[in-house]
Amino acid sequence: MTTWIHTKRKALGLSQADVAQALDISRPTYIQLEKGRRKPTEGQKAILSQLFRVSRERVEKHTDTKVQAVPEVEPRKIPCEHVEKFKQTLLYILNKVGAKPNIGQTALYKLLYFIDFDYYEKYEEQLIGAMYIKNTYGPTPVSFAKIVKEMERAGQIVEVKSKHFGYDQTKYIPTTEPDVSALSGRELKHIDDEVKRLAHLSAKELSELSHIDTPWKVAADREVLNYEHVFYRPEETSQREYESL
Repeated sequence: MTTWIHTKRKALGLSQADVAQALDISRPTYIQLEKGRRKPTEGQKAILSQLFRVSRERVEKHTDTKVQAVPEVEPRKIPCEHVEKFKQTLLYILNKVGAKPNIGQTALYKLLYFIDFDYYEKYEEQLIGAMYIKNTYGPTPVSFAKIVKEMERAGQIVEVKSKHFGYDQTKYIPTTEPDVSALSGRELKHIDDEVKRLAHLSAKELSELSHIDTPWKVAADREVLNYEHVFYRPEETSQREYESL
């Protein structure tokens, strides 16, 4: 949706970063203002008035809409899971980094979460489209156990119990190569980028990162995480390359 703020910014040749800096907010937060998903404060309206060289009344007229800082979860927001993509993505991850000592079940939960939610933030499309709930140690894919059992029965993976720094750990060993035809080139590159960015982190570090991410923070315990909340992320977890002009 093209908003008045977006139109004025473009007309003046300002970047999103320019306006965000003037308002003293992060660029992801500014994006919510520009998309009409967040209402500017009185102070921000005053700054926009000066920045856009218009009256305060005009800013009020074009931005005085009722919006929610974080939208309510609606049934239609819950994605339809692509089971085959789930299986092949898991196999792909395991073949790449499954042998690393830090990649146990807990770390896999977080890798899948960030792959799914980061892809949605960047492209506004589902990759796996798995359903995740808020657990103590971070997002948990609801159907993980069921899918893993199916893959074990199909001879695609083997579950192994081990120890990591004295703690019990469940690992999965791939026994087949993934069928990458189930994934597009863009999806494969995204998974590669996410694995490179995150797979060296411990399960604790991945959990802590997920805990500052908006979808997890705003959900109640055991509640389904809403993909739409990626558009309200802090800079630490936001992955979208927003336009510069």
